[in-house]
Amino acid sequence: MDVIDVPLSLDSDNPKALEAALKIYHGKPIINSVTGQERSLNEVLSLVKEHGAAVIALTIDDEGIPMDPDRRVAIAHKIVDRAEALGIPREDIIVDCLVLTAATDSGAGLVTLEAIGKVKAELGVNQTLGASNISYGLPDRDVLNSAFLGLAIGAGVTCPTVDVAKVRQAVLATDLLLGRDSYAQNYIKAYRQSQRLRKS
Repeated sequence: MDVIDVPLSLDSDNPKALEAALKIYHGKPIINSVTGQERSLNEVLSLVKEHGAAVIALTIDDEGIPMDPDRRVAIAHKIVDRAEALGIPREDIIVDCLVLTAATDSGAGLVTLEAIGKVKAELGVNQTLGASNISYGLPDRDVLNSAFLGLAIGAGVTCPTVDVAKVRQAVLATDLLLGRDSYAQNYIKAYRQSQRLRKS
């Protein structure tokens, strides 16, 4: 809190630890995370409401991470509905449709992308994603991570969990190709900055 002015993500599955951190936090933190499990919904969402925090909502329930995109979307609906019933605004909910490694299931990425697209269409909430999970156990991970990140952003991810130094160019290129960078201004500016750094 003394060093940066962006929200910190408080990451614990222990509600007492979260509560202790929230009591001393200044500003609006992000709680990582709530799931579709009843215990999590009851314990975590009450803390989110009480402290005016934002929360990451994982599309996982008592049966684990569903392999069906529609079940992940149903869990997202459940979390959003319960949060809104407590008076937590939708803009404070960041859904994570979760991605598993393509090394063990070549369809893992597609399932997640389908879920992301449906969450965007049906709920319109911000979405995060640990994009590098897709490449776990595979060679040349940066290539896979960049490719998947571009697809995920196109599907609806707005605030991915990434190593910015490794994926910044991919994000800028994706924004340009999705029509979000008028006249390629951000893309060109970043390129010029990188050229200046190389020369210095």
